Amino acid sequence: MSLQFYLAYVAACVAITIVPGPTVSLIIANSMTHGTRAGLINVAGTQLGLASMIGIVLIGLTSLIATMGVWFDWVRLAGAAYLIWLGYKFLRAPGALGDPVKMPVPRVGFFWQGFLVLMSNPKALLLFGAFIPQFVDPNGNYVAQVVLLGVTAMAVAGASDTAYALLTGRARALLSPRRIRIVSRLSGGFLIGGGLWLAFARTR
Repeated sequence: MSLQFYLAYVAACVAITIVPGPTVSLIIANSMTHGTRAGLINVAGTQLGLASMIGIVLIGLTSLIATMGVWFDWVRLAGAAYLIWLGYKFLRAPGALGDPVKMPVPRVGFFWQGFLVLMSNPKALLLFGAFIPQFVDPNGNYVAQVVLLGVTAMAVAGASDTAYALLTGRARALLSPRRIRIVSRLSGGFLIGGGLWLAFARTR
């Protein structure tokens, strides 16, 4: 994997994780109701969930590359199409977090709550399954590549989620629907452009 593709991957991770989803909504609600510490514990739980999903992708991707060979490029093209579709969804998103109702203290604890919310979202596994293969060179050490890409995704998501937890406890105005809508539009445009770039780069 070249440095160019790795930097493109990092930028795409930022574009995806910065837009609020189910886990971010949970972190914000708990941070507002129970304080920043609760939100940060949620973040730790989501990190374990991400690590689990990356492990699932690693096992599946190893088998896929070993059995499909050259057909793996078609899987990557399908993944690029998914990224374009995801970017379109971001462009159409209303940009609202929803009404952050008071969250009861979870019986399983904030850590496991974050883990369960992430693992219960099948879109997260679909995203990783379509996203990570775009940047893997099947001729190289794909196990090491997936581990590197997975750790990078966890680091970006952890930084983004932590920022949401810290900001929520201090300034709700920073997370206004208008600003979230702008971020969503920018991320959507970036993902569409990135998906097209990946598709054409692979076909060349």
